[in-house]
Amino acid sequence: QVQLVESGGGLVQAGGSLRLSCAASGRTFRRYVMGWFRQAPGKERKFVAAISWSGGGTHYADSVKGRFTISRDNAKNTVYLQMNSLKPEDTAVYYCAADDISVDYSDSVDYWGQGTQVTVSS
Repeated sequence: QVQLVESGGGLVQAGGSLRLSCAASGRTFRRYVMGWFRQAPGKERKFVAAISWSGGGTHYADSVKGRFTISRDNAKNTVYLQMNSLKPEDTAVYYCAADDISVDYSDSVDYWGQGTQVTVSS
């Protein structure tokens, strides 16, 4: 079992930055692929970014490439999402995800956090 707790959301102006954190419980954190999804009001949950268990591999949704960076610290059982050059369309609830194989598709994710709200004003 893995429990995920996100933090770092908030209100920011367009062009600003935020860093989200996701703290995971359990001693097996390093075994999991980690990722971030987001869900805007009335829309489906969408993939944002993922990072391999070692941190050596990352990939991103096209909409955030070049602006967002995912990273992890296995010693701290934490994954991060650095978000720069934020746009109003980035407004959503951001969810941390963990799975032992892949987090590319929400249907197959094993574990979810409770979500943290990110609001970008224009």
